[in-house]
Amino acid sequence: MAEMIITTPGRTRLRRLRRTKALRNLVAETSVSAEHLIMPHFVVPAKRANEPISSMPGVSQMGLENVVKQIGKDLELGIRAVLLFGHPEHGGKTIDGREAAAANGAVQKTCERLKRDFGNDLVVITDVCLCAYTDHGHCGILTTDGRVLNDDSLVPLVNMAVSHARAGADVVAPSDMMDGRIAAIRDALDDAHCEDTLLLSYAVKFASAYYGPFREAADSTPSMGDRQSYQMDYRNGREAVREALLDVDEGADWLMVKPALPYLDVIRAVREASRLPLSAYNVSGEYSAVKAAAANGWLDEARVVRENLLGIRRAGADQIITYHARDALKGKWL
Repeated sequence: MAEMIITTPGRTRLRRLRRTKALRNLVAETSVSAEHLIMPHFVVPAKRANEPISSMPGVSQMGLENVVKQIGKDLELGIRAVLLFGHPEHGGKTIDGREAAAANGAVQKTCERLKRDFGNDLVVITDVCLCAYTDHGHCGILTTDGRVLNDDSLVPLVNMAVSHARAGADVVAPSDMMDGRIAAIRDALDDAHCEDTLLLSYAVKFASAYYGPFREAADSTPSMGDRQSYQMDYRNGREAVREALLDVDEGADWLMVKPALPYLDVIRAVREASRLPLSAYNVSGEYSAVKAAAANGWLDEARVVRENLLGIRRAGADQIITYHARDALKGKWL
């Protein structure tokens, strides 16, 4: 029987850098802190309301007073950026989603109040999309046979973005995925003397199954068909970079990839292609899957959330939009 020869490692032993927690923290390449997190909120046209969303434990549809109070508490945790999604008045859904641009809409009133109460201590970002305001649930104007009309949809989207900016939004974020909407909104904002309003483009938004819980939260499930003709095909990575660079050329100040975890390669590709700030949206399905598994004792929620958020940051995201933000900071998971 041949003698077994055991060779010892050379001078380089990477485990030396992992020996203690203090050493690991000292040489860590990636971090997540409150400054990297953006908390989404669903606002309804009511002074007071707090309706839990069954598929998103810990998240609610909130009225004006409730959301302002919650955001004030979150500021104390260090969350200094929010993303607002709105609902129209009861019976306010129409074929063209016109209530999305109403000056007294839920998002518009929330913007005004947040900027009055918190000023520049808080970055207010608003989602610009028609899906929660149309009676068919699509993100644009439909033909009689159910096709989304790209160019006709730009007008109500522009009106919505300008109304948010006039209400005090620091950043408007179009998520509709219509071609040309970044240029149209940028021109309209400048013409409306809102040239300081930032434009965060959902540049790469895939037609994903991970949006399921969100559609309950935003009441935005399409009544017919799907969104695959305008949201991105998740088989395509190179096209994602094309989408992002087109939006850079059209005047976007900031880019986003959505969802996050199944598309870490896309986050990296967009990061390498552009010097603009880049956010990733850790979407409702990603959040709810962790919550469900943790509730069943299958996963350690704190450790999984930490690993997920660090993975998104390591892929190249400068900011993470995530429903985990409050729990992660309260629990000191990061």
